[in-house]
Amino acid sequence: MGESIMECTVLHLLAEEGAKVRIDDSILEVATDKVDTEVPCPYEGTLTKWLVKVDDVVPIGSAVAHIEVADDVVAQDAGTPALIGTEEEAASTAAVLEKDFQAAVDRTPELTYEYAQANAQVNSFYSPLVLSIAREERIPVDELKVIKGSGLENRVTKDDILSYVEHRRQKGPAAAPAPAVSLNGSNEIIEMDRMRKMISQRMVDSKRISAHVTSFIETDMTPVVGWREHVKTEYRKKTGDSITFTPILIEAVAKAIKDYPLINISVEGDKIIKKKDINIGMAVALPDGNLIVPVIHNADRYDLPGLARKVNDLAKRARENRLKADDLAGGTYTVSNIGAFSNLMGTPIIVQPQVAIMAFGAIKKKPAVIETPQGDLIGIRSMMFVSHSYDHRVVDGSLGGLFLKRVNDYLENFDTSRTII
Repeated sequence: MGESIMECTVLHLLAEEGAKVRIDDSILEVATDKVDTEVPCPYEGTLTKWLVKVDDVVPIGSAVAHIEVADDVVAQDAGTPALIGTEEEAASTAAVLEKDFQAAVDRTPELTYEYAQANAQVNSFYSPLVLSIAREERIPVDELKVIKGSGLENRVTKDDILSYVEHRRQKGPAAAPAPAVSLNGSNEIIEMDRMRKMISQRMVDSKRISAHVTSFIETDMTPVVGWREHVKTEYRKKTGDSITFTPILIEAVAKAIKDYPLINISVEGDKIIKKKDINIGMAVALPDGNLIVPVIHNADRYDLPGLARKVNDLAKRARENRLKADDLAGGTYTVSNIGAFSNLMGTPIIVQPQVAIMAFGAIKKKPAVIETPQGDLIGIRSMMFVSHSYDHRVVDGSLGGLFLKRVNDYLENFDTSRTII
């Protein structure tokens, strides 16, 4: 479900007991504070028993179903080792799982009739966890309606109601949550929402974990700018969408990672984990001012038209709060197009557990020296600063600098004869 997610709410059971299931069949739909998502089946066999029901709040890692499989079937999740051992060991493992599940059930408070009916009285979805907190804090249903939700489709999350409870204790039961509080008539205290708290914590953690170093280069984007200007009108007519610089930048980064694979790593203790897949995250600014990083998995396998479609799709769904858990998972390198805000350059913070991040600044026309066979000339060129922040624990200046130069070279030598449709 992603980092920082500790529990989820069961929305739908997509397979009945006794049904035949196959690997990767969607059998369960759950909601977290980030996204709603379907859970795929890791086995082929028969679903014999559900251990959860709709509206249950289930800790991540808990067993949710019994599936009867053939003796030689092994879990297809590469991240989960197969359980091979004696019957006694299997029975012991099963007992532990059952104990964990029962403990999770015991931790889920029983809801009163009033709060169980709350979903029918308001045009929103309240998870059992939110309803149980409301019941324990004696928040009536009418008061529950005024809490502003930060989850999918403005749903009230655990952090939303806990923040409201804290504010309510300070101001009294009748007080409605306010986004800002006046202080002495001049300053405001603005309460962080859930996403801002998470971003804050992760950025601080990253600065603490990684030894950040940043290198810069100035790239001549004149060929890219001229090509985009030439194709953008036709692209919009045929696709109904725009061709931005982002897919071009991501293509250059993906190519450079193939040339320098040791930039595509993570660190676990004293070990370096070299990633085979090139999964590039792209920072997207949300309408509320927060930031999210959807991931283009296997970015090196897309051609430029495919990257353009993928970039537009992820950016659109991110701004509409329609990303799924898989869209945010598995990134191995991240890019940030700060030039969209007319920023010339920046020193971005690495997304853990990655070891590097690249920021592309605004493209500006300026006079520059052009080398020609006839000698050096002064001309107007479209120039862009690119910054590369990397973790000096495992990426030295030579690798960090050479990788940045290779991205620069791919952009400056962009093939202007290629098509985008």
